[in-house]
Formats: sequence, C-alpha cells, structure tokens
Amino acid sequence: MQTSSRRFLWVLALSLLFGAFAASQAAAAEEKVGGIDPQRVLFQHPKYEGTLKQIKEIADSKQEQAKVAIDKETDNNKKAEIFQTMRREIAEEEQKLMQPLFKDIDLAVRTVATAKQVTVVVDKTALFYGGVDITDDVVQELKRPKSGN
Repeated sequence: MQTSSRRFLWVLALSLLFGAFAASQAAAAEEKVGGIDPQRVLFQHPKYEGTLKQIKEIADSKQEQAKVAIDKETDNNKKAEIFQTMRREIAEEEQKLMQPLFKDIDLAVRTVATAKQVTVVVDKTALFYGGVDITDDVVQELKRPKSGN
C-alpha cells in the first residue's frame, strides 16, 4: 500500500511538473519580441539636432559664467564647488530638454509594438537570436506628422 502511494505521488508530481512546463512553453510561444537600436532611434528623432543645439548653448553659457566666477575666486575648494555646480546644472538642463524626446520615443515604440503585436521590446543588442527589428518602424513613427501639431 505504501509503495502504491509513493508511486501515485511521484506520478502526480511529474504530471504537475510537465503540466507547468507545457503551460510556460505555451505562454512563451505567445510572446513576440521586438528589438530596437535606441541610439539610432534617438539620433533620428526629428527634434534631436535642435535639442542638442539648445543643450550646447546652455552648456556654453554656464561654462562662461563658471569661468568668470572661478577666475574671481582664490580658494581652490570654492573653485571646485563652482565647477561641480556648473556640471550639475548642465546635466539637469540636458535631462530636462531630452525628456520630451524620450517620451516621444516611448510612445512611438508602444505604437509600433501594438501595431505589430510585439509584446516585449528590448535593445536589439540584447537579442542573441530571433525577435523582430522594429527600429525603422519606430523612426518612421517619430517622423510621422502628429495630429494637433
């Protein structure tokens, strides 16, 4: 009796294990992976060049202001503090100016992924095998005229 109980438990455990494996395989089969080249997408964003120009202008202005302040200062610690403050302010401005581009890219990726029934999108360098490259489609979506603009 005890042997048949053990055998039953083993059969039950194996059938549950195989059932779980089959279910996970079925779920994985439903996933459609897309890949993008995020750098290429960003560089081809219609507003990228203008944003870079704005960032450069702000950086040049802040660097000039910092240079004037540093030249007036005699304390090296204060000079270093002025320099670090300038670097932080430039980084904050860059992030603020780039955020709308990242938002546009996110929306374009979601739009293309939905249209192509892609359920997962990753950097295409992370794809070893398989997947669909949707980079060109995302770039085209970014360049498409938006309603209301």
